[in-house]
Amino acid sequence: MCNEGKADRIVRVILGLVIVGWGFAAKNWWGAVGLIPLLTGAVGICPLYLPFGINTGCKVGKKEE
Repeated sequence: MCNEGKADRIVRVILGLVIVGWGFAAKNWWGAVGLIPLLTGAVGICPLYLPFGINTGCKVGKKEE
């Protein structure tokens, strides 16, 4: 089950890497926040999307014709 489309996942991974990189450069623990978008982008599931039924492009249970 996934609820993130390809573009959403790419943006999340890039944003996560930027935040983690900034955290290392600034020697700041706030960079660990970047792990959230990085992991959700890598897995393809956003837990915050689930209760709202949001799906940004992942075709779940649909057959392509």
